Amino acid sequence: MSGIEIGLLAVVVMLVLIYIGMHISIALMAVSFTAIALLRDTGLATRMVAAAANDSLSNYLYGVVPLFVLMGLLVVNSGVGRDTFDVFQRLLQRIRGGLGVATVGANGVFASITGVSVASAAVFTKVAVPEMRRHGYTPKFSVGVVAGSSVLGMLIPPSLLMIVYGVLAEQSVGRMFIAGIIPGLLLASAFCLAIFLLARFMPAFMETNPAAHHEAQPQAYGPRREMLYKLVPILLLMVLVLGGLYSGFFTPTEAGGVGAFGALMLALVKRRLSWRGFYGLLGETGHVAVSILFLILAASLYSRMLALTGLPMNIAQWVTSMDLGLYQFLFIYLLIIILMGCIIDSVSIMLIVLPIVLPIAQFFGMDLIWFGVITVVAVEIGLVTPPFGISVYTVKASLNDPSVPVQEIFKGVMPFFLTMLIVLAILVAFPALSTYLAHRY
Repeated sequence: MSGIEIGLLAVVVMLVLIYIGMHISIALMAVSFTAIALLRDTGLATRMVAAAANDSLSNYLYGVVPLFVLMGLLVVNSGVGRDTFDVFQRLLQRIRGGLGVATVGANGVFASITGVSVASAAVFTKVAVPEMRRHGYTPKFSVGVVAGSSVLGMLIPPSLLMIVYGVLAEQSVGRMFIAGIIPGLLLASAFCLAIFLLARFMPAFMETNPAAHHEAQPQAYGPRREMLYKLVPILLLMVLVLGGLYSGFFTPTEAGGVGAFGALMLALVKRRLSWRGFYGLLGETGHVAVSILFLILAASLYSRMLALTGLPMNIAQWVTSMDLGLYQFLFIYLLIIILMGCIIDSVSIMLIVLPIVLPIAQFFGMDLIWFGVITVVAVEIGLVTPPFGISVYTVKASLNDPSVPVQEIFKGVMPFFLTMLIVLAILVAFPALSTYLAHRY
């Protein structure tokens, strides 16, 4: 067989293995090793595995992964998520749909520290959903707004998906973080607008008894100034990490280390962390970080295998010979990404698709920062699409309420799914929204 045929067969076999349940890392490694052995010999395949492990994991930049994971877990443990929601709830409780907007706002602030959508979904399912249901919101809206707004964790920096994309596309992780600011704020604002429109035009979707609507009576939260003090710790952590990163004072890895230390101090000051709990968090950090780094190792070998077959360049030449316009190509690409999100998790989609698609993006002369932002948004849409929808299943597991089936959560998340599609279209039409800050600083 020719190199192109082996490359195509490898991609098909890999997708089949993933679909039948094999772990993405194992599938990537096994298929890549076998394909290289068929192309050349087993000795070269073995040496390429060793080279991929050394080149992909010895990079200083990868230290950012466990550091940001640890920081996110410490922030979750410190109870900052609940404090943030309490403040937004206090400020917006008199507005119709205010608790939904409070959830989006709290998720946005929380996302600027954790960088993981699943963490946001787990925290706010336990914090926000009981409050919204107690105040007369429907179960599907209550869980839908949590699952929908949790995707902000992968767009608002720091974001693990931005790190993965920066590594695969050989783009500055710091610039990718900066590029996510405006799109992240735009998406959060669009979610808030969607909630206001639901309250105005589809009140039955949001409230159990729209005709008798009245916002919940103000609760005894204490003085507003006292409530705002609850935001001080997370705001200080945001200024410490993001301020140092965007000013150029920290590299992304250094920012992760400073952020993890700051989150540790925050958890200790709030007396929410024991030695046993800290040991458990370190173990959980190791599990998450190793799984991500092993995926990156497997993706590195996969990329080398594809380059050896010549498949990416041949696909790029084939696409350009079809005389597809830039936006025609983007439409097909983003559609494929969203459809893959129905069955595969976010990181896996990027690891599988980007080594093939990045040469095509370069052929079209695209700005790879902009391309990365719209890729992350499209991949994030997969977090809320059936049947996979990892954020939806995280909400379901965290809620642990048999009266709210998975189908109800998917119904509740539909307005936010449509909102994300609209925001994706805006980002595609106006690249400057993604690139202005990244190229300015």
